[in-house]
Amino acid sequence: MSTATAAKPSAAPKKTGRRKLTWPWILLIVAAGLVLFSLVRVVSGANDLTSVGQVSGALRLAVPIGMAGLGGLWAERAGVVNIGLEGMMILGTWFGAWAGYQWGPWAGVLLGLLGGALGGLLHAIITVTFNVNHIVSGVAINILAAGFTMYLSNFTFGEAEGGSSKQSPRIDPITDITIPGLSDWLADLQQKHWFLISDLAGILGGLVTELSLLTIVAILLIPATWWVLWRTAFGLRLRSCGENPVAAESLGVNVYKYKYIAVVISGALAGLGGAFLAIVSTGIYQEGQTGGRGYIGLAAMIFGNWMPGGMALGAGLFGFTDSLKIRGGAENVHALLLLVAILLVLAAAWQLYKKRYVPAVVSAVFAVGFFLWYAFTDEVPSQFVDAAPYVTTLLVLALSAQRLRMPKADGLPYRKGQGK
Repeated sequence: MSTATAAKPSAAPKKTGRRKLTWPWILLIVAAGLVLFSLVRVVSGANDLTSVGQVSGALRLAVPIGMAGLGGLWAERAGVVNIGLEGMMILGTWFGAWAGYQWGPWAGVLLGLLGGALGGLLHAIITVTFNVNHIVSGVAINILAAGFTMYLSNFTFGEAEGGSSKQSPRIDPITDITIPGLSDWLADLQQKHWFLISDLAGILGGLVTELSLLTIVAILLIPATWWVLWRTAFGLRLRSCGENPVAAESLGVNVYKYKYIAVVISGALAGLGGAFLAIVSTGIYQEGQTGGRGYIGLAAMIFGNWMPGGMALGAGLFGFTDSLKIRGGAENVHALLLLVAILLVLAAAWQLYKKRYVPAVVSAVFAVGFFLWYAFTDEVPSQFVDAAPYVTTLLVLALSAQRLRMPKADGLPYRKGQGK
């Protein structure tokens, strides 16, 4: 009798996790979103939804949020939670305005970067060297920055011509770029209100009309961050500090050094966002002008799953809703009720396809509610318009919570040599 036995075929490994989005799928999703947006605009008659002015305003409002979010990404990829982004933005607005009205806007940009970086350095000293709780340190920096800038304004801006204790003198603007011919042609095409074509023209027109040079710099920092953190040895070492600092140290990585570098860069980027607010968005420093954008930038980073591209998408979404409010967007926000209803219908259909019946029913009920709200009203209350950016923040974070994966050691205390 043969002792040979037939080898039992091994079971195929079970695939886990979510399928990674490829560029064709991403482009398809973007195209579908644009078609849906255009449909809502045509049905509702809210033609300002994708106008050149709306897109340009949304971009200008998204940049400070995006810079704060990018700063948060640098810190948290190295394992340091940076709740102090708001305070670092405040330092960026003040130092940017103080240098900007005296020596020109680009000097203001550099001093804004430096002011935010100093806030980041303070956060690094407190959290990395002294191992203080990251949330406590960040909140303390926010309070300290607000009080410190109020104190400085009293004997700097308060004594300057054209300034006061609560705002700076006017700052010279940074050069804006408008592509002649193309900008006018796209604006004319957008004003024809054609389905899809006018929407695409409005989006492209907003990107080539009165575009600040600092906006271009800020946009380029997003792919630059992706390349540095995901395509260089430096970035690999920095990210290893946020995933497993003990293992990184065992491989010779100076974890403290990389955490310090990341948090200082984080503060500098938040400071750049603050300088943008003072120099490009308003042309002056005003007390309290950050308006919680540091926190919203942190929300955009979480929405983007700690990735630069997703963070930029989140910043754009928040900037867009903020722009609707500023442009007198009662009609536009009312049109968004229809958009939300359609998205909920699609979500219900997807849940049914996945045989998740309870979420499907919940989505369908809310879809009916939004459809009725849209159908039986002509506009939404002004209070809802004002709250739209913050409501969007909460909804986006709630809906995206299930797919998030933060760095494993993010916010955890670390001492040099603790793995030995």
